[in-house]
Amino acid sequence: WRGAPWRFVKKGDCRNFLIHRRPVSLMMKIVLLTALGVGGATIFGSLIGFVFRNISHKFSDIVLSFAAGVMLSAAVLGLILPSLNYGGTHGILVSIIGIFTGAVCLNLIDKLVPHLHRLVGTDTETHRSTNLDKVLLFVTAIAIHNLPEGIAAGVSFGSEDTAQAMMIAFGIALQNIPEGMVIIAPMLAAGVSPVKTFVCAMVTGLIEVVGTLLGYWAVSIASAILPFSLAFAGGTMLYVISDEMIPETHAHGSETGATYALLAGFCVMLVSDFFLG
Repeated sequence: WRGAPWRFVKKGDCRNFLIHRRPVSLMMKIVLLTALGVGGATIFGSLIGFVFRNISHKFSDIVLSFAAGVMLSAAVLGLILPSLNYGGTHGILVSIIGIFTGAVCLNLIDKLVPHLHRLVGTDTETHRSTNLDKVLLFVTAIAIHNLPEGIAAGVSFGSEDTAQAMMIAFGIALQNIPEGMVIIAPMLAAGVSPVKTFVCAMVTGLIEVVGTLLGYWAVSIASAILPFSLAFAGGTMLYVISDEMIPETHAHGSETGATYALLAGFCVMLVSDFFLG
C-alpha cells in the first residue's frame, strides 16, 4: 500500500471509511490559489474603494453583515463541527479549549492594537480629521487581524474536505472586500499618495496569504493538532464576528437590514453545505 492514494480513518473519527486523498502537489496548488484569492479580496476591495470613496453606511453594513453570516456558518459547520468529529473520545473538550484559545488570542491582539471601529469610522468628516499616525495604526490593525483569518482558511484544508474549505475561504474573502474598501478613503484624506495607499492595502492582503499557507503547513506536518487547530480557527472567527463585525453593522441605524443580511449569509452557506456536503 505504499504510495496508495487511500488511507484508513483512525478510530474515533465518526467517518470510518476509506477517504480518497488528493496528491500533495495538487492540494498545495489548490491551497495556494485559495490563499491568493483570500488575500486578493482585500486588494479587490481597495480598488472598489478608489472608485467609490463615499459608500453609504447602509450599503456597507448590509455587505459586512452578509459576510458575518457566511463566516458564522463557516465557523460552525466547517471548523467547529469537524473539530468534534476528528477529536475522538475527547473531541468536545479539545474543541471547547480550542475555541476559547482562539478567542483569547484575538482578545490579546486587541489589547495591543485598538479596535478597528474605534480607530476609523466611515463618516467623511471623521476621515478628513484623521491624522496619518492614526490611519497607519488602523491599517496595522487590519493587517494583524488578517493573519489569524488566513490561518483559519489554511487550517480548514487539513480536514481534506476541499469543498468545505473553499466555502470557508469564500466567507473570509467576502469579509475582506469591505475591509479593503474602508482602508482607502482615510489614507487618501490623510495625505498618503494613491500608489502608497494601494501598496498598504496590498500588504494587508499578502499577510492573509501568508496566514493561509502557514495554517495549512501547520496541520500538514502535525495531523494530531488538527482537531484543536480547527476549533482554534473557529474561535477566532466567532470572536471577529461578535467583537468587530456585528457591533460595526449595528452602529449606524441599519440594525434590521443588517440582521436579515446576516441570516441570509448564514443560510447561503447552509444551503451550500447541504448540497456540497
